[in-house]
Order: sequence, then C-alpha cells, then structure tokens
Amino acid sequence: MSADYLSSLNDSQKAAVLYNDGPALVIAGAGSGKTRVLVYKLLHLIRSGYDPRKLMALTFTNKASREMKERVAVEIGRDAYKMQMGTFHSVFSRILRENADRLGYTSDFSIYDTNDTKSLLRHVMKRMNIDDKVYRINAVQHRISMAKNQLISPESYAANKELARYDIDCRMPRMSEIYAHYAVSCKQNNAMDFDDLLFKVNILFRDYPDVLKEYRDRIDYLLIDEYQDTNFAQYLIARQLMGEKGKVFVVGDDAQSIYSFRGAKLENILGFSQSFPGSKLFKLEENYRSTQCIVNAANSLIAHNEGRIPKQVYSMNQAGEPIRLVGCLSGYLEAYTVAEAVMERRLQEHCAYSDFAILYRTNAQSRPFEEALRKHNIPFRIYGGLSFYSRKEVKDVLAYFRLIVNPNDDEALRRIINYPKRGIGDTTITRLNEIAHRTSSSLWSVLSDPATFLADFNAATQRRLTDFADLLAQLREAEY
Repeated sequence: MSADYLSSLNDSQKAAVLYNDGPALVIAGAGSGKTRVLVYKLLHLIRSGYDPRKLMALTFTNKASREMKERVAVEIGRDAYKMQMGTFHSVFSRILRENADRLGYTSDFSIYDTNDTKSLLRHVMKRMNIDDKVYRINAVQHRISMAKNQLISPESYAANKELARYDIDCRMPRMSEIYAHYAVSCKQNNAMDFDDLLFKVNILFRDYPDVLKEYRDRIDYLLIDEYQDTNFAQYLIARQLMGEKGKVFVVGDDAQSIYSFRGAKLENILGFSQSFPGSKLFKLEENYRSTQCIVNAANSLIAHNEGRIPKQVYSMNQAGEPIRLVGCLSGYLEAYTVAEAVMERRLQEHCAYSDFAILYRTNAQSRPFEEALRKHNIPFRIYGGLSFYSRKEVKDVLAYFRLIVNPNDDEALRRIINYPKRGIGDTTITRLNEIAHRTSSSLWSVLSDPATFLADFNAATQRRLTDFADLLAQLREAEY
C-alpha cells in the first residue's frame, strides 16, 4: 500500500478516516464521498495493525458491500475478503446458523422472503377462518414486521393494550392471534423471515451472554453505512456487539432518512452522541455530483426539517441550469408534457434519446409515460420490474432446493407439491394441512408416514402423495 494512500481525500474526509479515539459519526451529504470514506477507513485500520478478520462492516445492499470489498482488495489483496462485511441480514443470518440450536432451530433453517411470508400468512388466516378482505395481507404483514423491528414478541404484542386499541381502530382485533399463529408456523417449518434475522439475533444475545461475549471478542471495530436507515433492532445489536469498546464508525445523512414506513428510526442518528458517549461528529459537506443550483434547492428544502443535524452542503461545480417546476392536472397530461419537453430539447441541442432519463415514483406511473412516448415515436427502455428471484419458475426451482435442505419447510412444499402437475388438487392439500395442524407436524412428516396419516385418502390419491414423497426422498439422498 502506498504511503500517500490518503492523498486523494479532502480535509474533512481525511479527518474522519484518521480519527481513532472513540465512536465517530460522519454526516455525509449527498454526493460527498461517503463510500470513499468507509473504504479508506477500512484501509487505514488495516494499515494501523487491525486484523481484517476482526473488522465488521454492515451495509444495506449487497452491491455496496461488494463495491467496498473490491475497492479495499485493490490496495491490500485477498486479505480484504477476510473482513466480516455484508448486509445486516446476511451477516446476522450467519450468526444465527452458527447458533440455531440455542433458539430451537436447525442450522439449515429456511429464510422466507416477503412473498413467502405473505403466503404463509394467508394459510394461517385461512386456518383461523379470518377473511383476508377485512384483514388485508399487506397490512397484516406490515404490522408483524413493525412489531419485530421494535423487538415486540407475540406475547408482548398480545399484552400491549395500546396495540390492542390500535388494532381495534383498524378493524383488525385478532391481529395478535395471527402474529402468534404465524410465529408458531414459522417455527414448525424451521423457517425465519427477514425480520426474524434481526429479531432473533437480539433474543440470542439477550438470552445467551456467552454467545454475545464470543461475538464481541470477534470484533475489534464496527462500521455501519447508511446509519439513518437503521431500525431499533439494528441499533440495539450494534450497542450490544460493541459494549464499552467504543470502536464504532457510522456514516449517514439525517436529511436522507425516508424509510420510517419500514421501521427506520431517525432518532438513531440524531441521538448517536447519547448512545455512544464521547463520540465525535464529522461533516462531509462538499457535493461532487451535482450543480450548485441543485444543491441550493436541496438545502432550502432540508432547512425546514424539524429534527436534523445542521450542515451546509455546497458544490464547486458550475451553477447549472435553473430547476423548472411544472404542475399538471393529471398523470396523462404530465406524461405528454414530459414527452414534448424531450422532443423540444432534442431538436434544440441535437441530443441523443439516450441522454434523457425519466424518473417516476411508483410503477403504476409507467403506463402514461409509455403511451405518451409511443405517441411521439420516442424509443425508450424501462428499467426495474420483476426481480429475477421473484419470477414464478425461479421460485419453484428454489422451493425444491429449500426442501432438499429443510424438509420441514411447508411453504416450499405447498408451492411445488403439484408442480409440475401430479393430480394433487386443492382439496387434498387442504386435508393435508388440517392433518399437519391437528398433529403439530410438518407436511413432510405427514407424507413420510402414509400408514398413519394417509389411510383415509383413496388409493389413487395415496399413490400420488407417496410418489411425491419418494421423489423428495430421492432428491435428499442425492444431495447428501
């Protein structure tokens, strides 16, 4: 590593990287180089003698984690891949797999995504004779997610009178029952959802001090990206992991906290100095990305925020064109106005169509823009849409793999029991679910013991079910 590896940093960035006398909060305005600061902080710690294996860096996206790891690797080589770096969920899932038995799981537990969670909730509510037109599945899933992010267990939820009143006001008085049944079903399936990966780690650290001490001893320095997006569960894990060490370095921007609807707590970043006594504040205020005109507009809006850490972002770039604010009476009029602006700008400045980008807030808005662009013969490409792993055929294949690893995963089994078609209909599946629920067994246990559980089915159905069970058994034997 070259001796002048910090020479590319500005004074504010360098001060944050070099500071090592206690907890540090770096407030990084948009485009101010926060990723660069995190990367160089890791480089500086390693250069100062820290063992890469005892550095933990937590991010919110795999892309951010991968980018930081690759940039550190350019300077120090393969040692960069020894760091404990990843998203909150990926890092904590590894901790849970190492200690799954403490919580009554096996290390091959399944991890349910949002679609799996909603599917299981529908099954639970159907079993409880709860109308999903009254208890909207998105609302139910959101309530349970928010409870877990606040570390509220099903038992605590049921005992909380304020939550009970809120659920009554929302016309969902049985919400606590659903949460309790859902938690039991997850446990029976040997599965955790994404929120459990945070919720269960907190339980693990709370109930098993020896495990907490073990992981504390594994970490000499904790770095957290996008700290303004952390929820209470993530904040508490950080507090527990570092104890009194004080070796905490977090980067974020209170003005970019927009995820309160999914549990993010602005108080985490605003109250950092109270949570980590003796901390020092650094501000990155030079924006390298935008024109001064855009920066000024952003500053004027941010100034109205009630809870904030004061900063004055500036740019050394050109002033840039003034921002135009255009009001339209409808979504379709808005789309046609934008299309006409593209045509006008292209004729005036001879721009390529690829020089233009249209950003909209929700997927539902894409339709008017598509129609308007087609009417004007403007070629376009839509980015985003359905994730690869959300496609039906991909989720079906993954369900087979999940069952090979964890045969008690009822959600995966229900997904592929009749895919491809095997003549196993909804009535049969409903009866299997009832048997499994009545006997507190997994569907796999029911299918694996036909003499006990399948005697009441007709011969043809028994044959189909046992053929399916044999197929899964063969797949599992091939795996192991």
